[in-house]
Amino acid sequence: MALMTGEQYIESIRKLNMKVYMFGEKVENPVDHPILRPSLNSVRMTYDLAQDPEYQDLMVVESPYSGKAVNRFTHIHQSTEDLKNKVKMQRLCGQKTAACFQRCVGMDAFNAVFSTTFEIDEKYGTKYHENFKKFMLYSQENDLTVDGAMTDPKGDRSKAPHQQEDPDLYLHVVERRPDGVVVRGAKAHQTGMTNSHEILVMPTIAMGEDDKDYALSFAVPSDTDGILMIIGRQSCDTRKLEGGNLDVGNSEFGGVEALVVFDDVFVPNDRIFMNGEVDFAGMLVERFAGYHRQSYGGCKVGVGDVLIGAAAVAADHNGVARASHIKDKLIEMTHLNETLYSCGIACSTEGHQTASGNYMIDVLLANVCKQNITRFPYEIVRLAEDIAGGLLVTAPSEKDFKDEKIGAYVDKYFKGIGSVSTENRLRILRLIENLALGTAAVGYRTESMHGAGSPQAQRIMIARQGNLEHKKALAKAIAHVDE
Repeated sequence: MALMTGEQYIESIRKLNMKVYMFGEKVENPVDHPILRPSLNSVRMTYDLAQDPEYQDLMVVESPYSGKAVNRFTHIHQSTEDLKNKVKMQRLCGQKTAACFQRCVGMDAFNAVFSTTFEIDEKYGTKYHENFKKFMLYSQENDLTVDGAMTDPKGDRSKAPHQQEDPDLYLHVVERRPDGVVVRGAKAHQTGMTNSHEILVMPTIAMGEDDKDYALSFAVPSDTDGILMIIGRQSCDTRKLEGGNLDVGNSEFGGVEALVVFDDVFVPNDRIFMNGEVDFAGMLVERFAGYHRQSYGGCKVGVGDVLIGAAAVAADHNGVARASHIKDKLIEMTHLNETLYSCGIACSTEGHQTASGNYMIDVLLANVCKQNITRFPYEIVRLAEDIAGGLLVTAPSEKDFKDEKIGAYVDKYFKGIGSVSTENRLRILRLIENLALGTAAVGYRTESMHGAGSPQAQRIMIARQGNLEHKKALAKAIAHVDE
């Protein structure tokens, strides 16, 4: 099968029989639901861009395993150039959607599982790498979107998986059969789950011998019996139900998260990639986290480009673009955003080949990248809100603006410079609101804090990878300290 067009992708999702719940009701048609459709459109962009000759060098790559052209989101990295192009692709997708485009987790899971299964097989003589390669080739051949599922609800964080009062708070095996296993539990915060053809499950933490039933990696179709999805709330999400598009800010694109419940789901043997090898759970988690922390140096930068542009347009509309302090704030926003991009490129450039043959980023620099992501977007948002002004959060609704009686007052008193309509001024302010405070805040501001692990998770990895003893030795040598 050739690369899908965006429309073919939409129709492929329409054919799935996913069980999706929102606001206490089952969503019978997730594809066309006004709250969910912008999220689907964001994923569609990754297909549309792959069809565009201008972007094919970034979006499309030849698979070394099939020799065919595949979307980079299903690719196994073969070089540091691949790692850099991944970050550049993610920035492009962020620029085109101003939202989370949802395929990064699956791509990062692909590469982490690829190398980890190779090393499990080397130690234990298992067939997990062969299983995974078949799944990878199937996903590439059919141009599938894959949801990477790592985060368990976790329950009491002070207890290991097997110690939880409710064993289902970590996904685990409840039955072993000759032809596979039955699993129960849930994965939380699943980005783009309703827009994915497959789910690639991984363990969420390093584990001990008593956690064997929890050391699992496998893949199943997203409409498998026993899987249901509960959509999370987002600020301003019901604005999409009101009609019109001014108040939404970004009416075409968005992102959603879901709690994905596995209620006694059967997984066949040929779709299992880890099954009790607790000594490799930590490796898989750290490799995935490293790749995904690299990703944020691309996707968040692309969305940041849009936010910086929107703040600059707001300054134009307010008639303050020439003010020195406004210029300085835009410079600072750009400096912060490009610093994040530099981190993404740096950890890619310093990557290395794994035993399996694919390429891994520099883990220390990837964690530095994500640590900066937990801080800089918040400052970029603060400066954007500063430049935009108070109307950002006090503007009347679109219905007020279009009302026959009071609309004229809104139009008259909220106009900025004479050459720009009040409507266009409000549209830019609503876009900034969407990125800073609304539904896209999940894909930019708040996700910058918690996506790919909390700030403390990165600090732990920075401590592990920082090689403090080497730095101490350097200082002692320079100071002629003889011990």
